[in-house]
Amino acid sequence: MKKTVVIDVVGLTPNAIGANTPFLQQWSQSARMASVGHVLPAVTCSVQATYLTGKWPTEHGIVANGWYFRDECEPRLWRQSNKLVEAPKIWEVAKAEDPTFTCANICWWYAMYSTADYAVTPRPQYLSDGRKLPDCYTYPLELRGQLEAKLGTFPLFDFWGPRTSIKSSQWIAQAAIETDKRHDPTLTLVYLPHLDYNAQRYGPADARVAADLREIDTVCRDLATYFEGRGAQVIFLSEYGIAPVSRPIHLNRVLREHGYLSIREERGLELLDAGTCQAFALADHQVAHIYVNDATKIEAVRSLLAQVPGVEKIIGPEEKAAYHLDHPRAGELIAVAEKDAWFTYYYWLDDAKAPDFARIVDIHRKPGYDPVEMFADPTIKFLMPKVGLKLLRKKLGFRMLMDIIPLDATLVGGSHGRPPATPGEGPLLMSRRANLLPGDAIDAPAVFDVILAHLRG
Repeated sequence: MKKTVVIDVVGLTPNAIGANTPFLQQWSQSARMASVGHVLPAVTCSVQATYLTGKWPTEHGIVANGWYFRDECEPRLWRQSNKLVEAPKIWEVAKAEDPTFTCANICWWYAMYSTADYAVTPRPQYLSDGRKLPDCYTYPLELRGQLEAKLGTFPLFDFWGPRTSIKSSQWIAQAAIETDKRHDPTLTLVYLPHLDYNAQRYGPADARVAADLREIDTVCRDLATYFEGRGAQVIFLSEYGIAPVSRPIHLNRVLREHGYLSIREERGLELLDAGTCQAFALADHQVAHIYVNDATKIEAVRSLLAQVPGVEKIIGPEEKAAYHLDHPRAGELIAVAEKDAWFTYYYWLDDAKAPDFARIVDIHRKPGYDPVEMFADPTIKFLMPKVGLKLLRKKLGFRMLMDIIPLDATLVGGSHGRPPATPGEGPLLMSRRANLLPGDAIDAPAVFDVILAHLRG
């Protein structure tokens, strides 16, 4: 099989390629570009699983970045085991054709415990005293130490949170290069998250996004130059475009006000008790899975949420197959936001009773996605000295809570998940092997076929 690298530049759209991306603009002139069709929801885990299996979420089971684990009665996001993906992956298909084929997965999701030959993925250390330390997981296990010796510790706090920066994408790109130098895999998958940040914080038209485009363009140049120098075919790919939003929609608060939510109080703070809720929403950007534990309430919940301003549609049980979401992990109902709206996970009615994890970066305990984690609370006086003191306590081994995340969802300026308004605002695929692209527009599962065609040469 022919050496290939797939560079997933999250948030890159046809409209974004221009003066701020001189390398990608020049590279695209000798390549063919295809727009990629919509996956509902257009979020990282669902889209990547679709690309890597050639199947829709109905078949591979990744219905969002997280879902309600019904057997444990807990909503869980950002799990990492590849065993959750219920369809063969492209590296398994390729290896069946060519036993010498190898694959490196560099930070695409569900990288842990897969059958890929090499893997790198973010994996913090959660210490028993409550601290969280930056780290990553690799396979083989010794690859982690080799990468850290060369590149330093994975910059977790530049990967997500108020401090996000180009450093995380730079580290991932260098990890891909170092892995290639050591192991020369046939297929390398590289995930570059940088365009996800300010476009969500401030909106895709904000001037700060222009600087982000220039930064990621440089990383793309370095990767393409290295891999093409190694004789590899390069595919540039993206998962979604980010749309401007101005309306956060609090579905769980609506459900609570109508008696569907179950809340327990601990230490004066409120926690969602998913297992005893009649219905609750697991929000994920512009799509939310509505889990209705009492089946007799489905139509009543559907009617209620359909009337909420900012909700474009509610997909019912009989419609999920048409949207490729007919899977047991999906909610009984699925809400899709209007183009300028997005869904929060917020369920409390009084900020004084918000759970302690609401004000920190905690992607695993929140019952839904929280883009507000990219902000530091603008109302905190002397923010940097406060953060400095907290970090000092952490270094000294004391417990501390980095409670600097605001509870103001109106700060968020961009989101994704619903279909893009135009193909120019959606995901793309570019390759210099123009003959291997079936057209100027392809369905998302066809990305699998395009990658496999490159491998086959």
